[in-house]
Amino acid sequence: MKVIPLHGNRNIYSCRSYLVLGDWNRIEDLNTLVDTGSDGSIIGEIEKISTGVGKNPVAQIIMTHSHFDHSGGILPVKKKYGSRVYAFAHREGVDELLKNGQKIKMGDRYLEVIHTPGHSTDSICLYCAEQKLLFSGDTLLRVMAPGGSYTHEYVSALEKIAGLDIDCIFSGHDEPLNKGACEVIRNTMLNVKKSRLVRKAQAVPAK
Repeated sequence: MKVIPLHGNRNIYSCRSYLVLGDWNRIEDLNTLVDTGSDGSIIGEIEKISTGVGKNPVAQIIMTHSHFDHSGGILPVKKKYGSRVYAFAHREGVDELLKNGQKIKMGDRYLEVIHTPGHSTDSICLYCAEQKLLFSGDTLLRVMAPGGSYTHEYVSALEKIAGLDIDCIFSGHDEPLNKGACEVIRNTMLNVKKSRLVRKAQAVPAK
């Protein structure tokens, strides 16, 4: 599996998107876009990438959550490539809802969907056990000190992630973390558990 970061229009607030391809761009590989950014500007970047002869450059789109900086480009990208769109919650352009624990093919690997409510009620991470990598969206995985409030749902999801073997994290806004990822997550787990827990996750309005 190859992961290609996309930045889109740097003059607007947007997330970091990722184009996931198979190692050899085989016909059976599913070219997958993780998040679309705020608009369709990443299309220009995608058009310059070798995504496989006779293949749809973006066969499917997977949303890590519905905030505008991650999902605002769904319709232009979908119109351009006819992509099928997956997300954990309904919004315009979504074709199919994902489920916690579901395995979905991306490129030439299968990744596990992990529901991580906290940043938003529909936040997910995507984990590839074979390559020990995680797409985290805006799920909070770097808490440097105790403090703040966290929901029980988020803590349960964080415990799940802390138990995984992770070498690299591709997040929604930062540079990929490819060194010490497990230690960062474990420290976050310790700091969160020393912080205040709240009973129920609250819906976060889409940006």
